[in-house]
Amino acid sequence: MRKLILTSALVAACAAPAAAEMELSFYSGWQTAPHSRATGTLPGGGDYNALIGWEGNSFQMPPYYGVRGTWWRSETLGFGLEFTHAKVYANKGDREDLGFSAMEFTDGHNLITANVMRRWPNQWGAATPYVGGGIGFAMPHVDVEHPNGKTFGYQVTGPAARATAGVSYPINDRFSVFGEYQFTYSWNEADLDGGGSLKTDIKTNAVNFGLSLNF
Repeated sequence: MRKLILTSALVAACAAPAAAEMELSFYSGWQTAPHSRATGTLPGGGDYNALIGWEGNSFQMPPYYGVRGTWWRSETLGFGLEFTHAKVYANKGDREDLGFSAMEFTDGHNLITANVMRRWPNQWGAATPYVGGGIGFAMPHVDVEHPNGKTFGYQVTGPAARATAGVSYPINDRFSVFGEYQFTYSWNEADLDGGGSLKTDIKTNAVNFGLSLNF
């Protein structure tokens, strides 16, 4: 019996993660979005197909920001969830050519993903480089206004993916600061009031700066 107990304890100790920790990260920064093609049906009828220039306007209200939770199962491998409140505004001339007085996802272009993270501690002194990627879905606040209909509300519009690369630096045992580049891609198809639709792939590029809490 004693041998069985000792063996079970040894197996449990080996199975437990060596350095499991939770990390909660908050960030903001500068986010942009390149052109993409928008297609669909205009409220009231008629199809459209146009190249739209998007603007991020990161620091206008509501601001661009994100929250990421990572469960580091070991010194190098982690899993988690991430929410990003990105923003995209259609260029005024491009949207007005289609008859829209508003075409934007600004409260926001919300992305929710499940992530896998990889880090390399003790590689650059106290600084720790990391990369990550995730898949999930987009749930933007669709703000589209046309003479034949106004759409204003949240919709789940399609799948989303993200890729991240950055470096973190500890302030103390509990807090660290970080900087990173993040790319996101989402496939969006929204329903418009008045019988219309909007389909577009949104890409974002962001330089983030933030603070992490480790516990």
